[in-house]
Amino acid sequence: MDQKYLGKVNSPEDLKKLNSEQVTGLCSEIRDFMLKTVSENGGHLASNLGAVELTVALHKVFSSPQDTIVFDVGHQCYTHKLLTGRYNEFTSLRKENGISGFMKPEESPHDPFITGHSSTSVSSAFGVCKANQLLCSNSCSVAVLGDGALTGGMVYEALNNVSKKDKHLIVVLNDNKMSISKNRGALSKHLSAIRTRRNYFKFKNSVERFLVKIPLIGHGLYTLAFKLKKTLKSMIYDSNIFESLGFYYMGPVDGHDIDRMTEIFTIAKDYGKPVLVHVKTIKGKGYIPAELAPGVYHGVSHFDPKFGVLSQDGTTFSKVFGDVLSDIAAKDNKVCAITAAMTDGTGLTRFASEFKDRFFDVGIAEEHAVTFSAALAKKGFKPVFAVYSTFLQRGYDQIIHDAAIAKLPLTLAVDRAGFVGSDGETHQGLFDVSFLSSVPGVTVYAPADYGELENMLRCRLKSPEGVAAIRYPRGGAEKIKETAVYSSDVYSVYGDGSTAVVTYGTLTAYALAAMKALETDGIRISVVKLNIVCPLTDDLINTLMSFDNILTFEEGILSGSVSEKIASLLLQRGYKGTFKINAVTGFVKQASVSSQQKQFCLDKESMIRQVKEVTKLEH
Repeated sequence: MDQKYLGKVNSPEDLKKLNSEQVTGLCSEIRDFMLKTVSENGGHLASNLGAVELTVALHKVFSSPQDTIVFDVGHQCYTHKLLTGRYNEFTSLRKENGISGFMKPEESPHDPFITGHSSTSVSSAFGVCKANQLLCSNSCSVAVLGDGALTGGMVYEALNNVSKKDKHLIVVLNDNKMSISKNRGALSKHLSAIRTRRNYFKFKNSVERFLVKIPLIGHGLYTLAFKLKKTLKSMIYDSNIFESLGFYYMGPVDGHDIDRMTEIFTIAKDYGKPVLVHVKTIKGKGYIPAELAPGVYHGVSHFDPKFGVLSQDGTTFSKVFGDVLSDIAAKDNKVCAITAAMTDGTGLTRFASEFKDRFFDVGIAEEHAVTFSAALAKKGFKPVFAVYSTFLQRGYDQIIHDAAIAKLPLTLAVDRAGFVGSDGETHQGLFDVSFLSSVPGVTVYAPADYGELENMLRCRLKSPEGVAAIRYPRGGAEKIKETAVYSSDVYSVYGDGSTAVVTYGTLTAYALAAMKALETDGIRISVVKLNIVCPLTDDLINTLMSFDNILTFEEGILSGSVSEKIASLLLQRGYKGTFKINAVTGFVKQASVSSQQKQFCLDKESMIRQVKEVTKLEH
């Protein structure tokens, strides 16, 4: 692909040398290159296409990395990566050993923080602002967040903490879906345009300085003028929460007009108080299919740009969960579904359509979702909160404080459990078993295939007690032996060898395949499949005590793992055999799921190899 401008922009300083016509050409090249790369690698497309001009304008005005620019979540940072020296690496986006789809400081000094979860940017930018004040630095701190981030409470905690004295803090609100401050009439639009021009600020500051300098009555006149201005504004504009919180509100402004944004960002940069710039953009800008269906093109896998994203008809754990829950809800009017801005991702589209009064999308607010669900349970309903494992981390306190202590029947459908592949460190679902199993009274189910997921969900919702989680991975399931069917047992044993492979969830398929392969070499093992990984029962530990060798394979973090808990209980009973743990240590970088499993010895071949090593020691 011929790049007349993009290939020559190695830093924001190179961007600043381009004229208006060249910048327009650059934006077009960015969109083309971004579409080509994301269609091949997968990634977040619509939001990034909509933020091209916005990002270009930011880098024309501010001087990164001296000025800190924090992109909330990272769904809008692809243009930022291209403008900050990563053009030649961009084709490796989201691939193993490639660049991340999110901001990542180890990649570039232009990425100040890792940003994989929503609603954190204002807190980070404000912290930098305060640090700059302590260092007597005039560098600016900029937070760029989408309107969806405003459904997360952390944003308001940060905004509320800012004072009018915190200059050089700029919050850029990229509004590509909802109207934050709805202005009325031509007069309002005209005044909005006036209030965002540089001459207005020069005149305003001159008047303020003049009034204050008048002897005796100056401060009184200034206060009177300020109150009068505020009253007139409230008559013309709708109430603006940002100005109530101490920010100077600018906008809304066309987020695809680079010259206009450049002018406004320059004003905001030089303004002596915190500023919020409200930018209106079109999600999917420049690629018609994404403009018409931005939700479909939010996060995509490989597709052909000529034909667009084709419908995904394949069965997944998420789809099975959503269909089974809908079937249950059709016969039980106490069943409710809750999601945190992940209706499609968690498979709840059908439920949302068929049971509107019992479906609740609370926005990006996992803490609220847990407590809200617990309250529904208190009133006799059967709430099921469907949430990605990585985002459930945000609701840990609420699980303990608002649900578990009171023993309320809350069901957590934990999606994307285990490795998630190319999303990298911030999204791996590796911590849920460790933190959930540490809470007294919590039960954690681990289905190995679709049939088990359905059976576990039905059994759980028949007469729910206490907090329970049903965890399952992203995507589909490998078919396991027909004999490995879920019952009400806490665990199941397959085979009759003296060496036990202990595992749960979808790793069961690998374990059973390894058992069959080892039989051809004359090695007999047993597979101990945990249907419920928490709590562990005395009966399970008694069974494990009978094996000469135990190898555990767990797609979760080692610290606090089921494997560690089993080891502790066996040790207390004086177990003398060989015990080896295979679990995850450290944060896991982006790669394919199969590569991640192989890295931590959780694949079929690793199971076979380790069993042979252990049994060889016996002879």
